[in-house]
Amino acid sequence: MSRPQSEIEYLSRLVPSSVSGVSRRGFLKAGALGVGGAAGLSALLTACGGGSDSGGGSTGTVTFGSNQSDAVPKKAYATMLANAGKTAGLDVKINTVDHNTFQENINNYLQGKTDDVFTWFAGYRMQYFAAKGLIGDISDVWQDITGMSDALKKASTGEDGKQYFVPLDYYPWAVFYRKSVFAEKGYQIPKTLDEFTALGTQMKKDGLVPIAFADKDGWPAFGTFDILNLRINGYQFHVDLMAGKESWTSPQVKKVFDTWRSLLPLHQDGSLGRTWQEAAQSLQKKESGMYLLGMFVGQQFPTADQADLDFFPFPEIDPAVGADALDAPIDGFLMAKKPRNETGAKKLLGDLAKPQAGQDYVTSDPTVIAANSDADTSSYSALQKKAIELVSSAKSITQFLDRDTRPDFASTVMTPAMQSFIKTPTDADSILKSVESQKQSIFTS
Repeated sequence: MSRPQSEIEYLSRLVPSSVSGVSRRGFLKAGALGVGGAAGLSALLTACGGGSDSGGGSTGTVTFGSNQSDAVPKKAYATMLANAGKTAGLDVKINTVDHNTFQENINNYLQGKTDDVFTWFAGYRMQYFAAKGLIGDISDVWQDITGMSDALKKASTGEDGKQYFVPLDYYPWAVFYRKSVFAEKGYQIPKTLDEFTALGTQMKKDGLVPIAFADKDGWPAFGTFDILNLRINGYQFHVDLMAGKESWTSPQVKKVFDTWRSLLPLHQDGSLGRTWQEAAQSLQKKESGMYLLGMFVGQQFPTADQADLDFFPFPEIDPAVGADALDAPIDGFLMAKKPRNETGAKKLLGDLAKPQAGQDYVTSDPTVIAANSDADTSSYSALQKKAIELVSSAKSITQFLDRDTRPDFASTVMTPAMQSFIKTPTDADSILKSVESQKQSIFTS
């Protein structure tokens, strides 16, 4: 079954309003999509099979480095890769590393003994690695790929015009909740920040934690910052801030942190010691009323509870800005700069780009949307269909803070800065001053 036209339109809107002097309208007309301990990691992957040498034939062993360490996506990847490997005549050796460990050590991993193929994301961080010559050119693989829109191809393309990425799926970030809890308590979906705050206050009175929250791994809080900045300052300011073109000590950014500070009393305490999975479980157990996260929150819900999961977009803060922007990241695969089995790696990537791979994955993990437009969507849940509608109706879409800016800035500056703010929100001014100073050093290096 083909993807709805509205979803294809969504993909064509993932583009900054201005990229390298080309207007957003010009990009859309062209169907473009915008972008908005390491040695130990290599050792971990190699120990799982990453060191095997299978030569350059079309068959043999291909090693696959995976950051999908949670139970649901790990199982989904196993199924998908087993089928893709069988079709391609390959023996795929999966080397799974804890998601956060993989992400935080990716820079040095790429300079060490890399697996033939590995998981990663679209956006600035993919382009950054391509520009540094740390990942493999797969433009020849793209010559035979069908079912991927021009927008997705653009998301897979480096600044040099070559392709480096194969998309698998995407998903929106929104405010998730349990329908049964809202029905039981008579809660209404908030349309404005005042209504959102009032709802949280009522949840507190009803004995619920209003907003589940976790940032032990350092990245989940990025989603809160992203949406507040998008709602307060708009899309263009946000992407310019991510690109180092705006100041972190500006009144606009300070307003974001002032707003965030006012909302923190509604958030789950002890977030720096809690994983996103644990926060999601509090929503599942009806201990928390809401959770701002990606649709993968559903991975922590048993099958019997998944139909009770629903979401709404984060409400409007400034009527002049509106509420038509959101994060909707794209996940997929890269190839090593010098894979041990390059022919096999490219053959596997070609199979992972096909509709069947997306269907295999989404069938096992129904918390995402398949990227290939030829994937069968007839079995999509109500939540998946609603997600398609949400991203299709968005005027502007970003990838996520740690994908839309330089990786060194995201990991070494923004992760500790966000955690420092959560720990001591009254120190926002000094934290932002430090961020701006480090930004200037990093972006001018």
